[in-house]
Amino acid sequence: MKEQIISVLEQIRPFLQRDGGDVEFVDYTDDDKIVFVKLQGHCAGCPHAQATVKGGIEAILREQFPGAVEAVEAVN
Repeated sequence: MKEQIISVLEQIRPFLQRDGGDVEFVDYTDDDKIVFVKLQGHCAGCPHAQATVKGGIEAILREQFPGAVEAVEAVN
C-alpha cells in the first residue's frame, strides 16, 4: 500500500511544486488507515496548508484508495 500511495503523491507533487511547495511521504498506518506527509517549501508555512492536506491530498488519496485511506495528516 505504501508504494501505491507514494505513486499517487508523485502525481500530485508537480502541482505543489508550481507554487514553490512540495510533499513528502512519511508513513502509512494499516490499523488506522492514516497517511502521514510532510509539507515542504512554501507549503510548509502556508496559511492554507491544512486545506491543501485535507481538501487536496486527502481527497485524492481517499478517492484512489476507498476504505484503505481514512485520513491524511501533516507532520513537522
